[in-house]
Amino acid sequence: MNQPTAIVFGVGSPRGVGGAVCRRFAREGYHVIVAGHTPTKIEAVVADIAASGIGSAEALRTDVTDEAQVIAAFDRAMDPGPGRAPADAVVSNAGNNALIDFTQLTAAQFEDFWRVGCYSGFLVGREAARRLAPLGRGTIIFTGASGSLRGKPGYAHFAAAKAGLRMIAQSMAREYGPKGIHVAHVVIDGGILGDRLQSAFPARVERAGADGLLGYDAIAENYWMLHRQPVSAWTQELDLRPFKESW
Repeated sequence: MNQPTAIVFGVGSPRGVGGAVCRRFAREGYHVIVAGHTPTKIEAVVADIAASGIGSAEALRTDVTDEAQVIAAFDRAMDPGPGRAPADAVVSNAGNNALIDFTQLTAAQFEDFWRVGCYSGFLVGREAARRLAPLGRGTIIFTGASGSLRGKPGYAHFAAAKAGLRMIAQSMAREYGPKGIHVAHVVIDGGILGDRLQSAFPARVERAGADGLLGYDAIAENYWMLHRQPVSAWTQELDLRPFKESW
């Protein structure tokens, strides 16, 4: 049998959601295409997978807001080399966030958040649908946020982008579910105990205490579960939060 293939977009540090999802699929014997913006980070994820001795991976520098680069990444994912099957799992994980007073928010900042948080999902989702629909199978997972459900003060730019991404996922699920493609949107509600939060907000990490933040490996476990769900019971939207999170 050919080795199955997955592609994960928006991979950063190995200690983050993207890196954890790559490792989780590799543990199941997948060849994982690690697509991200920073070469050193995606190469570190590939090195982690290689060191585990299970599955395989390759780094692919990709700007998820560049249409040509996303298309080229799918060209690779659907023709991953001898002994490997075309990708049957696609994860759109790109995102950014920052607290910005609405009156100080520039048009350029708003557009940048939209391009990373929403437009990139459109590019990945559209190309995934184009490639998977003729095959009649596959999973597409979008990493969302609680901002897609409620806009908080200082986060209008982030909420607008994530709400748009959520609607892309819903529309795709309704259109492509009957064609055999499982489209899921994961609402991440809370901080993630990864490199980004630990370096930027160490005091928040300390206040959260044990299990007060989302574990990236625990999130990745849910992504694998979504991919393996029987077609008779698909989840379209899944929300994840630590047990201490107020919601």
